[in-house]
Amino acid sequence: MKDLTEHFIAGERVYDGVLLKVQRDLVRLPDGSEGTREYIRHPGAVAIVPVFDDGRVLLERQFRYPHRRVFIELPAGKLEPGEPHLDTARRELLEETGYAAQEWKRLAVIHTSIAYTDEAIELFVAQKLSQQARKLDTGEFLETLILPLDEAIAMVRDGRITDSKTVAGLFWAEKVLGGEWGAHG
Repeated sequence: MKDLTEHFIAGERVYDGVLLKVQRDLVRLPDGSEGTREYIRHPGAVAIVPVFDDGRVLLERQFRYPHRRVFIELPAGKLEPGEPHLDTARRELLEETGYAAQEWKRLAVIHTSIAYTDEAIELFVAQKLSQQARKLDTGEFLETLILPLDEAIAMVRDGRITDSKTVAGLFWAEKVLGGEWGAHG
């Protein structure tokens, strides 16, 4: 197989925001020529599939400004500097939903948009849920909903759920834990 690696020559940060950083790099291409690559640097994130003992899943409804609409999605959040992924998952689940989980399983990592961001999202399943106190961040507005897994999967299939981390998380959870939920739907 050919070496398709592009090698960094020089770069600059063209935007330094609170969450996102935009980078422009000059690279050496596999044929020896040079090219420019612009991409968004992201600190990384987690998404959680919270599953109740009866197989129902906990989702959120949240307005997402870039699309100017409400989306149904999994609880999720960005990593804080130096924070382990599982710690982020535990924190975000509690903050956004008011639930804590006794059991955690890592499902996978997804790269959301490989052409223009380095964002990676670690997916987890959280089980043995117990309700605690919700602690939304300032300026964060969302509501939770609880659905049977098969209904959530149907919402993916008919286009009511389109968020990529949620699509991936629900399908991974269905595949990995489907046998545990067989009688519950």
